[in-house]
Amino acid sequence: MSSAQAVVECMKIENVRHVFCVPGESFLPVLDAISRESSMQLISARHEGGASFMAEAYGKAAPSPGVVMATRGVGAANLAIGVHTAAQDSTPLVVLLGQVHSSFKGREGFQEVDLEAFFKPIAKWVAEIREPPRTTEIIQRAFRIARTGRPGPVVVAMPEDVLKKEVLMTFGPAVSIPAPAPSREEVEAVKDALLSSVRPVVIAGGGVKRAGAEQELVSLAEHYNLPVVTAFRRHDSFPNDHRLYAGHLGLGTDQNILETIRQADTILAVGTRLSEVTTQDYKLLTPDHKVIHIDIDEKTIGSVHPPFLGIVADARQVLKKLLAVDVATGWGNWAERSRRGYEKSLISPGSRLLNGRIIDCLQNKLPENSVITNDAGNFAGWLHSYFVFRCPHTYVGPTSGAMGYGLPAALGVKLASPDKVVVSLSGDGGFMMTMQEVETAVRYNIPVISLVFNNRMYGTIRMHQEMHYPCQVAGTDLGEVRFSKMADLMGAEGFYVKTAADFERVFEQALRATGPVVIEIECDPEQISLNRTIQSIRAEQ
Repeated sequence: MSSAQAVVECMKIENVRHVFCVPGESFLPVLDAISRESSMQLISARHEGGASFMAEAYGKAAPSPGVVMATRGVGAANLAIGVHTAAQDSTPLVVLLGQVHSSFKGREGFQEVDLEAFFKPIAKWVAEIREPPRTTEIIQRAFRIARTGRPGPVVVAMPEDVLKKEVLMTFGPAVSIPAPAPSREEVEAVKDALLSSVRPVVIAGGGVKRAGAEQELVSLAEHYNLPVVTAFRRHDSFPNDHRLYAGHLGLGTDQNILETIRQADTILAVGTRLSEVTTQDYKLLTPDHKVIHIDIDEKTIGSVHPPFLGIVADARQVLKKLLAVDVATGWGNWAERSRRGYEKSLISPGSRLLNGRIIDCLQNKLPENSVITNDAGNFAGWLHSYFVFRCPHTYVGPTSGAMGYGLPAALGVKLASPDKVVVSLSGDGGFMMTMQEVETAVRYNIPVISLVFNNRMYGTIRMHQEMHYPCQVAGTDLGEVRFSKMADLMGAEGFYVKTAADFERVFEQALRATGPVVIEIECDPEQISLNRTIQSIRAEQ
């Protein structure tokens, strides 16, 4: 068996069903082996950045990791944004890169880059297959590292000459993911900390989702009357319509929600790295907060805030153990107050603007198990503030804030969850970065709905520009692009709307469509964010 065939066999063992790429001559043997494997579909994208976003989102939505391939230094550089996103989002992603012929290395060969050095700062592990007999060892190790502990991206370089060589191969079993449980002493320590708490609150992160612990978190919150807030872009780790849900910690978070954290005396942080955005520039948690930090990765605990108690364990295992602990609580009034703070945020003025009414339409028209993906940009403020995520596995977004993510992520999610409606939200700046993947959606008949909020500017940067350099516009204005027409030209259905009524009518058509749809929404550039206009920012200076 050749090394290329062994690579594909390793993917088959891990139940990989889709592989994303932009093809390159350096890994043609792997492409050939995939084409001969009936259980696998190759998705050839229009740009490596789009392919890596597809694979990263697939890794969030599917039971198997995302897999993406590209060629040598040039393809690797293009897909690096997906590797960085997977690192910050803790997504299992296996990156397979064709590399120059072994005898050409070190001579600045065609498209040569030291891939191990290039990716080391942003990948969980980087390796190169130098000897054909070690192919299965390295590839299976890559899958194990990507999926266990804190998941993340791994990168394997494959020299083109090594891929063609045939040797006797041996294979190990599929990855078994450890789920370490807390010790009895650690559980007792959490119990004692909760017993002394007056206003405890849970911050639920991606570790809850990765562990499949959403129901255990609901049970624990109900058992103790604990209010729950979700970390940045982890909305669906707890049902937003639950009486104990107290909001989402993101960009531009409503002050009523932030006040819940400020008033809390004990923070039960479960499966979250307490990121810059979640902690509002690392200022939300103070020395007065007693933080119980639970995470699968020992490096995460204490990296942002000194914990009162740190537990290295699987989120689901910890929550199950805590459910068995009997703690008499009187937190009902506190939980009700926290919930009211969140409910107040839902009726803020932004809900009555065009974008708010579009989010309301999505809420009313989408099936409950639909999945929403989003790009980076101020338009997402309306989604994060007003959409009520009721079910697990219904949101996929980049905590890295990567532009261009929304559309390709939707393709990856739809391939992983073909029975779900998948909708992406993007601004015109981000959408333009990867909109070529509309053609990919058409070619493979992947029926996703893409919303493009078009205000003809890089809105988030313009907002900060106006805050720091009012009236001095530099680089943030964009030209006129009719995305709906471009979608039509690529074979999708394109619509252009200006009002909420027009959007509702068109969106109902999109839900009935059998192919990809792009809905371009004309937005007022003056309304720069959820609660601010350009003029109001200038008036503050």
